[in-house]
Amino acid sequence: MSMTRIIPCLDVRDGRVVKGIKFQGLRDAGDPVERAAAYESQGADELCLLDVSATPEGRGSALETVAKVRAVLGIPLTVGGGVRTLQDAERLLCAGADKVAVNTAALARPGLLTEIRDQLGAQCTIVAIDAARTAADPSRFEVVVRGGRDRTGKDAIEWAKEAVEAGAGEILATSWDRDGTGEGYDLALLEALSQAAPVPIIASGGAKTPEHMAAALRAGASAVLAASIFHDAETTVAAVKSDLVRLGFDMRLVSAPMLPSVSENSPLPS
Repeated sequence: MSMTRIIPCLDVRDGRVVKGIKFQGLRDAGDPVERAAAYESQGADELCLLDVSATPEGRGSALETVAKVRAVLGIPLTVGGGVRTLQDAERLLCAGADKVAVNTAALARPGLLTEIRDQLGAQCTIVAIDAARTAADPSRFEVVVRGGRDRTGKDAIEWAKEAVEAGAGEILATSWDRDGTGEGYDLALLEALSQAAPVPIIASGGAKTPEHMAAALRAGASAVLAASIFHDAETTVAAVKSDLVRLGFDMRLVSAPMLPSVSENSPLPS
C-alpha cells in the first residue's frame, strides 16, 4: 500500500497567504515562509503554493516567494499560477519547485503539458483542474478558469483524459462548489476523475475533518489537500494523520510533537 499524502496549500497573493470561499472574498492568512516551516514540522508530506493572482494579472508566479519558501522547506513543493510556457516552468524549478501545476494555459494549449513532460518529466507535470457542477445538469462538471471567474463549458472529466494523454503525470482537482465551505470534498468528482484518468489525483476543496479526507481517499484520491483548517489552527497535519491512521490509512508519521499552526507573531517551531 502506498503512503497517503497530506498536502497543505498556500494560496499566495502579493507575497501573503490568502484564503476565501469559492476563490472569492480572500482574507489574509499569514506569511508563506512561516506557514511552510510550520506545516513541514507537523509532518506535511508535500506543500502546494499557488499564486492566485498571477493568471488574472497576466504575469508569472512570484519567483522570490518560491525561493524563500524553498529555503525553509525539505519536502516536495508544487508551484502553480501564471505558467504559460516551458520557460515559466523551468524558472519555477530553478527557484525551488519540484513540480509545476498548469491550469488555464494548458486548457488553451494542451501541448504545453507535452513540452513540460518531455523536458522536465511527467513527475514534474501537474494539471490543475478547477471544476464546477453545471447549472443545466448538476451531475456533470465543467472546467472554470481565471480563479473561477470564467466557466468554459469544457467537460472536466474529458479534459482530465486529454490532459493525461498530453503529458500530465498528476491531477490537482479542486471543486469550485466546495472550496472554502468546509462541506467536504466533492466525492462524485473524485470518483469520476479516478475512473477516467490513470494518474494520481490530489483532492482539493471543502476539507473540514479527517473523515472528509478519508472519504476522498476512498473515492479514489491519492492525496488530500487542505488550507483553511490548517491556516485557522482548527487542527494540525500531525493530528489529521493520527486520525487517518485510526481510520485505516497508511501514513508517514513524524516523531515531533503535534504543534499548533503558527500565527503571524508566533515564533517558528524548532
